[in-house]
Amino acid sequence: MMKANLRSWVLALLAIVLVAPQVRAAVEIDITRGNFKPVPIAISDFDADNPQALKIGTDVAAVIRADLERSGLFKPADPKAHIQSPAQMRVQPRFQDWRVINVDALVNGRIEMQADGRLRGEFRLWDVAAENQMTGLALFTTPDNWRRLAHLIADAIYKRVTGEDGYFDTRIVYVSESGPPDRRVKRLAIMDQDGANHRMLTDGRFLVLTPRFSPGQQEITYLSYFNEKPRVYLFNIDTGQQELVGDFPGMTFAPRFSPDGNRVIMSLASDGNSDVYMMDLRTRQRQRLTTDPGIDTSPSFAPDGRRITFNSDRGGTKQIYVMNADGSDQKRVSFSQGRYSTPVWSPRGDLIAFTKEYQGQFSIGVMRPDGSGERILSSNAVVQEAPTWAPNGRVLMFYRETPSNAQGRGQRVRLISIDLTGFNEREIPTPADASDPAWSPLSALVR
Repeated sequence: MMKANLRSWVLALLAIVLVAPQVRAAVEIDITRGNFKPVPIAISDFDADNPQALKIGTDVAAVIRADLERSGLFKPADPKAHIQSPAQMRVQPRFQDWRVINVDALVNGRIEMQADGRLRGEFRLWDVAAENQMTGLALFTTPDNWRRLAHLIADAIYKRVTGEDGYFDTRIVYVSESGPPDRRVKRLAIMDQDGANHRMLTDGRFLVLTPRFSPGQQEITYLSYFNEKPRVYLFNIDTGQQELVGDFPGMTFAPRFSPDGNRVIMSLASDGNSDVYMMDLRTRQRQRLTTDPGIDTSPSFAPDGRRITFNSDRGGTKQIYVMNADGSDQKRVSFSQGRYSTPVWSPRGDLIAFTKEYQGQFSIGVMRPDGSGERILSSNAVVQEAPTWAPNGRVLMFYRETPSNAQGRGQRVRLISIDLTGFNEREIPTPADASDPAWSPLSALVR
């Protein structure tokens, strides 16, 4: 685990020293259209003057290629097809060499070991047709944090070409599952969004459920059954310290943070009825927001904190509702056939993701906050649920249960990502079965 004093170096990364003017280039993507061809791009291995830095430069380029390819918006060229070597591009690329392999964009860079022990990485993004530099950065970190440097560079490339924030320098917290069905061990785990840097956060002695990131701190809130009693905890990722928020008999879902991080919203069960409550983390005072006889669960804040979406069966079947943050103006917004659950508001505020069950199919979809524009992104005959948003609001992750063999015996539980086009679906590697993913916000990345 990286020490805290080294993490502070990482925060000094954004020293922008390279600097070409931001020339408007032909290499651009409109990611709202949905029917586009991935941008052909070449990412050269990063140049260096010593073997250690050269190895890191090769690894950094590989991670950048993987990030951009996994987004579905870029098509990295095979490095074996590259004509010009990294050393030959120290001054400027020979653009004719890159046009030969039919790429529109080119990335090259350099890795240097500094006298103070830090790693310096710089890169340039070029428009091959226009022969212009589109952007460039120099970043500083520790040698063992080279993967994060690569993710930050991939984010910068993604943003320059798409106009949207990237999501590669993020993490996923989830529930790692192991053991037989009747003795399932569930542990809190965390990893980078690409499955790297995986580690366990809890030891598995007590059941954990539905972890969620805080919006701007290194904390996770989750539900744990301590001695068969449901308790809500705050977990500090850096220190490993846990803080008990409270004992809530009959809790059905773990809480989510408000956008300002000062409150949590949750579902509490009493006498067979579940309602939505808000708790102020500073005073520990609770406010009841729903009083309907139905079961109200799975609340999620809008990014501006003014509204809340939740799931309720008050109309006879599970549907999605929206209300103001004080509990007023409760409205049903889902009206298509099927049962809806686990609504989650997009960080952009424009969509609500959900799980839907209808005629034996389990679907992950999105709709506008007023219920219009419903679109199904993934539908399957096996259970899939619990969507979570990437912080740029363009990609979702969820978990899927599938039979582990052809006879349908056993079960695999895996994390799946999919973008808003519904075409770019990927499995995220985890050491064991995985469920209940939660994507970190961009503001919660201190390591």
